[in-house]
Amino acid sequence: MARKPRTCLPGVTYHVYSRCIDRKKLLQKDHYKDLLVKVLARTQVKYKFELISYVIMDNHFHFVIRTLEGEADISRIMQYIKARFAELYNRDNNRTGPFWNERYRDVIVEMQNNPFVYLLWLLWYIGYNPVRKNFASNPRKYRFSSINAYLFEDHVSPVIVTIHEYFHLLGRSFRERVEKFLWYEDAYQKSIGLI
Repeated sequence: MARKPRTCLPGVTYHVYSRCIDRKKLLQKDHYKDLLVKVLARTQVKYKFELISYVIMDNHFHFVIRTLEGEADISRIMQYIKARFAELYNRDNNRTGPFWNERYRDVIVEMQNNPFVYLLWLLWYIGYNPVRKNFASNPRKYRFSSINAYLFEDHVSPVIVTIHEYFHLLGRSFRERVEKFLWYEDAYQKSIGLI
């Protein structure tokens, strides 16, 4: 059966995710998580796009990427990230063959029923990945995640994180936005049985 063609649009927000081959924990070492962050930073130099959010786990990652008018599409951006990382990982481990399990999967935020709520919920879903997997007791304590960019105005990230326009709609000041964003965290915690 033929693969469904990718929807590649400019100026939209993609939730993209991909797993390591055979779901193996090939990203388990912090060294490789750091390496994927460096590849993300390198990709930001090569292509113009907005990295809205990310989390890197032991056997998969989640990125939220907004493509820009007249710039690289999501396929080109993801191909570069996945190919560069696989190349570096294989070289480091004297290994050949595929690193990633399958094509990356994607969801376009703006095509969901309520894109605003979907995006804010998605940020917490991604942020709580390490908590659900028992890597951290609090998403704020997990190093390979961007959630703190949405919680602390002075947060310094190893890659450029662009705060999504929907987050800006939460209030006039950063503090007001965070207060409303924390309501979504409480709702998310309730939904997964943490409170």
